[in-house]
Amino acid sequence: MKSVNLSALRESGRRAAMVGLGTAAVVGLVSSPAQASSWMSSLSNAGPGFESRRWYDTGGSTTIEFTNCTSGSSVANVTLRKDVDFQVDPQYSTASFTNCFNGYNSTSSDSWDDHGSGNYYFAVNYGGWTYLTVRVVDVYY
Repeated sequence: MKSVNLSALRESGRRAAMVGLGTAAVVGLVSSPAQASSWMSSLSNAGPGFESRRWYDTGGSTTIEFTNCTSGSSVANVTLRKDVDFQVDPQYSTASFTNCFNGYNSTSSDSWDDHGSGNYYFAVNYGGWTYLTVRVVDVYY
C-alpha cells in the first residue's frame, strides 16, 4: 500500500481554496450592479395624480426612466413618494421628463437620493390636467 502525505494534500487544498476565493472576489467586483433591484412596466392614459405600484426599498438611490411618452403636453412631471401608514406620504423632488416625447426610443430619467427603507411609489402630473402614455417605464432601486 502506497503512503500519502496528508500535509501536502492539505496545503494544495488551501492554495486551491485561496485561488477560488480570490477569483470570486474579482468577479464580484466586476459584475456588481449599480442598483440591486428593478421593475419594468408601461402607462396607458394615466390621469393626473396617477400613482404607480408600490415597491419595497431597503435604502439607496432610486432611478426612474420613461421611454416613448405621449400626452396632451410635452412634459411629464414625476414625483417620488414614500408610502407611510397613517400619515401624509412625503414627496421628494419632482422631475420634469421632456426627452421621452422625442420619439419611439427617446428616454427621460432622473434619480433620487436615499430616503431610507420603506415602500415607495411615483406619481405623475400631480395637480396637472393631462393624461400620459409611456411605452416603457423602468424603475431601479
